[in-house]
Parts: sequence; structure tokens; C-alpha cells
Amino acid sequence: MKRLFDFVFSILGLIIFSPIFLILSFIIFLQDGGNPFYQGERIGLNKKKFFIVKLRSMRINAEKSGVDSTSNDDERITSIGSFIRKYKIDEISQLWNVFRGEMSIVGPRPNVKKDVDLYTSEENKICNVKPGITDFSSIVFSDEGEILLGSSDPDLAYNQLIRPWKSRLALIYINYSNLIMDIKIIIITILAIFNKSQALHYVVKILEKRGIEKKIIDVVRRNEKLKPYPPPGSNTIITKR
Repeated sequence: MKRLFDFVFSILGLIIFSPIFLILSFIIFLQDGGNPFYQGERIGLNKKKFFIVKLRSMRINAEKSGVDSTSNDDERITSIGSFIRKYKIDEISQLWNVFRGEMSIVGPRPNVKKDVDLYTSEENKICNVKPGITDFSSIVFSDEGEILLGSSDPDLAYNQLIRPWKSRLALIYINYSNLIMDIKIIIITILAIFNKSQALHYVVKILEKRGIEKKIIDVVRRNEKLKPYPPPGSNTIITKR
């Protein structure tokens, strides 16, 4: 049922958003003459590598810098790229990955190999399901670029501040996922673009209903600045990436 939902939803999405893709692709091409789409290697189901498709928001060959995480002050982001990232338009193109069966509409966000190589045995369970375009963490940490702003090492900051909670939320999703929850997450994801605080309120309600521990719910509320924390299955904060 989930695959059928993904297949139908991805086709409809690609058709509906095709005018936006065409317009932005043309603008990106005019900007620097490069391919308007970016394909980045990610780790998917059963730790199989695949290439995620995104509208390119950075300059050509930006990945050669060796930095995987992106802060809002990253010099690699182009002018049109800032707009694309702000409204998460680069994520919509991943409907192609969903159509191909490499991703689901809803599921844990895929990570790069360097981050997956750091996974604990508990986190490795995340690779037992298909990654998705959106999930709880996509809503909670939709401001990832802002969180990493000013960091001298965005990749390490990501692993200390975001990954510990992103992985916990992914494991929660896996334990409680069903079609109804997927639909709720899609709706809340759209709401988050326009009203982040209200979206977080709904995520908190979903987690509270399932008896999720207070520490995680407090992070989801995003009322306090994130601090370094160990990933699930470990008592040690990541110190090297």
C-alpha cells in the first residue's frame, strides 16, 4: 500500500510541479550555464547507495569542497539557491527518486556515507526502511542552515546538534509508521513552510499521544538552543567527523 501511495503521489507531484521545475531550471542555467539539477550520493535502504536528485542551489562542483552540511552563510549557495532552499523547492525534485522506488514520500531523511559510517548499532535500524522526502526531523529541523550558521565545522556541528535527534525521530517514525501518519506528516510539512510554530505544535501532539519521552519532545518544541548530545545507542558525543 505504501509503495502504491508513493508511486501515485510521485507521478501527480511531478506533473503538478513541472512548470516550477521548468522555470527554475531555466533560471539556474542562465545563472552559470551549468546543469540545473544536482545528484548527490546518499545511503538508502539496506545501506545501498543511490543518487538523490535536487534542483541545484549551489555553485557548480560545490561538493568538491568536501563539506556535506550546509549553513545559511555557506558561500557556495547561489542567489537563486537561497530562494530554492528557503521554500524547500530543491526537495520536491526528489519525487523522481520516489517514482524510481529509491525513496518514499515519507521516511527518514537519507544521509551521506560519512555520516552513516558513524551510525551506532541502534541507528543502523534506520537503514532497514526506505529514506523519504520528509519526516518528523524535516519539520523540526527545517531551519538546519540557521542552526549551523557561523559554525567553523558544519559537518561536526550537524553530528553533534542535529543527528542525535534526527535519528531518534527517525526511529520513532519507524516504530509507529502507517499510512494515516504519513498523510499527517505530509500536511504538517506543508504547514511548516508557512507556520513553523504551529507545525511543531502538531508534531508534539503526535509524539505525546504515543508516550514519547519528554527529553525528545522538549527538543521538538525548539524553544531552547540545541546543545551537543550523544546519538541514540551511545553515551558519547561525536567529537570527530
